[in-house]
Amino acid sequence: MRGTGTVHALTLMIDFPDTPGEGSARQRFEEFFPQTSRWFARGSYGRLGYRPATPIRHWLRMPRSFAAYGIDRGSPYEPGYQRLLKDIVAAADERVDFGRYDLVNVLVTPNAGPPAAHTVLSVTFADNDRAPRADGVRLSNVSFVYSRQDDGTGSLRETGYRVLPHENNHSFGLPDLYTASGAGRAGHWDLMSEDWGANNDILGWHKWKLGWLGARQVVYATESPDATARAGTSRHTLTPLARPGGTKVVFLPVSRRGGYAMEARTPGGNDAAVCRPGVLVYWVDVHKDSGQGPVTVMDSTRGTDPRHPHRPHGAAPAPNGPTAGAQGCTRLPNVHAGLSDATFTPGQTFTDNRHGVRVSITVTDRTRGGDYAIRITRRGATS
Repeated sequence: MRGTGTVHALTLMIDFPDTPGEGSARQRFEEFFPQTSRWFARGSYGRLGYRPATPIRHWLRMPRSFAAYGIDRGSPYEPGYQRLLKDIVAAADERVDFGRYDLVNVLVTPNAGPPAAHTVLSVTFADNDRAPRADGVRLSNVSFVYSRQDDGTGSLRETGYRVLPHENNHSFGLPDLYTASGAGRAGHWDLMSEDWGANNDILGWHKWKLGWLGARQVVYATESPDATARAGTSRHTLTPLARPGGTKVVFLPVSRRGGYAMEARTPGGNDAAVCRPGVLVYWVDVHKDSGQGPVTVMDSTRGTDPRHPHRPHGAAPAPNGPTAGAQGCTRLPNVHAGLSDATFTPGQTFTDNRHGVRVSITVTDRTRGGDYAIRITRRGATS
């Protein structure tokens, strides 16, 4: 599904005989809008216009109890979701022209199922060729959102909506960056890694995949995308991801599996939790699927898992708050603290001797306008 242009999102609020809607359906809708539309507008630099529609303004009652669908975390599409989606179509078809919409959001009454703090049920079925058809179209991109992602800090109104853009991004083709062990690979640097806590953007790599960046805003550190490119040095200037214009991502292909991406992250736009502005360096593994850790952020403050060795050099980063260093630089709840200070700042160098080459990425300067100058050196095989 395209990630640019105008996207028309049918949004239905549903409840069940055993769990009547909690509050009004309109209140449920307003938990997510207009926040979701604004998130996409900011993140895409205006390239995606997200238009929610609610032709049915009240709770749409399902014919069966919630328990009858047998839905749990990780439930496959069949049989429970298939039955539920067919019931939704049957209940709404007289008042909804499904052919007018690009995707469907199903906002389930939040009292159906366990609290999200215990078990998150929200899920998206993207490009689903087993989905039912209605009004001449297959409902192949459907997101289901359940209980509120309330962490008890009083920030639900500002942050609770973010589960929906996370789920919708699956319909646009983005993978989950968290793994079974949590968000330790990408931290809070991408909504597809953590969608709880303070507002956050997505990686420039993902913006490029969605068509939110122009061809000149993503450049290769070598003369071509060929991972066997010759050794050499290149210099680049990165403009912060939070504002439009300029070079957003520099990509260095290293092997057939992937390479390193670099981008500048600063507070602003969709990023509310950036406590250490700088250049984010991350490994992109093009052969890993959703939930398998396709992105690994390199930490400027310490080494990482030995399965992903790297060596940061340069002066130790200046502490940024009482939890800087090993504990990161943030006190915000539900933000992966350990990677919150992962960015590289002027004077720091990231070095990797893997894959038969030596790669060095140095942040050389930060301009008055907030741009970052980087130098990338690729040498031949090391002994």
